[in-house]
Formats: sequence, structure tokens, C-alpha cells
Amino acid sequence: MLKAELRKKYMQKRKALSSDEAFVLSGKIFENFITSFTPAESEKVHVFIPIPERKEIDTWIFIHYFLKQNIRVFVPKIVEDRLISIEIFADTVFEVNSWGISEPVSDTDSGEYDFQYVITPLLYCDHKGNRVGYGKGFYDRLFQIIPDHTKKIGVNYFDPDEAIGDVWENDIPLDYLVTPAKVLSFLSGLE
Repeated sequence: MLKAELRKKYMQKRKALSSDEAFVLSGKIFENFITSFTPAESEKVHVFIPIPERKEIDTWIFIHYFLKQNIRVFVPKIVEDRLISIEIFADTVFEVNSWGISEPVSDTDSGEYDFQYVITPLLYCDHKGNRVGYGKGFYDRLFQIIPDHTKKIGVNYFDPDEAIGDVWENDIPLDYLVTPAKVLSFLSGLE
């Protein structure tokens, strides 16, 4: 199936979830993440801020946990049509942008790219780690500049079902996918 079709299909599947279902599933995804990955104090995690209207995974659960564990947290912000990474703290001030995304007020790019983990938004991911996002390419560009050791981890309510038919040359696959039911590794081909 083509990305545009998958994007539409999985946006509809997400919309069909109740807020309570999305909250419970987000909690299960977080539990599976923590069970499989163990970010340590002072490690750096890049994690997206969810858009509640799009029923994205509630990554605030992750962020609060990381901050409490003294794990360094970086979030994306789009400035002049490019994604920058801003380090946040418990007292960071946020505002909602024109896309409905809560972002830090600051536009100061941390300049940091040596993350241990990048928790990645997506609408769909296939059995090879190829993902369908919103089509802007921000994360593919981020993946090009982070080190090879960084774990690229997608989070999704849904398990892979079908192949993406139009994977492009610049598309960079995920290393892992965390769902409410399991964690898939695309590095070894094992679940």
C-alpha cells in the first residue's frame, strides 16, 4: 500500500480511538519501552511532544519519567522550516504553535545530536522499520545527522500489517517499534 493510503487509513484508525483508549494504550507503550530500554541518568533522549487532537502517543508520560530520573530530554521545534532540538527541564515554559503542538518558548537550538534514543512519531510502520509520518521529512533529515549508535524508536498504537509500497531512497528505517503489545527490532529481524 502507498504512503498516502496508509497515512489516511491510520489517521482514521487513530481518530476512532476514544481518549481513554489512547491514554491506556500510551501507558502500555511506555511500559514496553521501559522494559526493553533502560535510559540511564545523564543519557540524552530526543522525544516528540504529542498533538492531542491527532491522538498521538502521550509522550508526556515518557518526558516526566525521564526528567524525574535525571535523563536529559530534548524535544523538537520547527524554526524557519527546520527541526531543531531544545533541551527541556521541569520548569521549561511551553506554548502551543499554529499546528497545535506544544513547544518550548525558547528558539535556542541545543546543537545536540549525540542522542542515545530518538523516540519518533509516526502513523504507521511496516515489518522492515519503514515508517509513514505526516510527510514533511523532518525526522528523515534528523536521522541523517545523528550517530549510528542512536536508537531510532517509533511508537505506535498499531502493529505492522502490510508493506509500504513507495519507500524512497532518503527514507531511513527505524531500529525498533514499540506498540502496546510488543517491541519489534528491525536490526536483528527479531521481535
